[in-house]
Amino acid sequence: MMFEHVLFLSVYLFSIGIYGLITSRNMVRALICLELILNSINLNLVTFSDLFDSRQLKGDIFAIFVIALAAAEAAIGLSILSSIHRNRKSTRINQSHFLNN
Repeated sequence: MMFEHVLFLSVYLFSIGIYGLITSRNMVRALICLELILNSINLNLVTFSDLFDSRQLKGDIFAIFVIALAAAEAAIGLSILSSIHRNRKSTRINQSHFLNN
């Protein structure tokens, strides 16, 4: 693929993730949109790493770290979501005001 196509795809994924994160009322959907944002960032990292310096893998290695961070974020987010659902029987964002205490 050409460089511009990959960047357009990355911007498209990022904008879908931001739109979903802003308009989402469900915590699971918000977590999925956050993962979509992180994956679009990974796509940019790998693309620019290949474009500017194809012999060194700095962008690829950094993308692997971002994937590990996203996996940890998803695990923690889903465990919190499971606890909220067990106690409140809902995963709506506007009903999670009890976390302020």
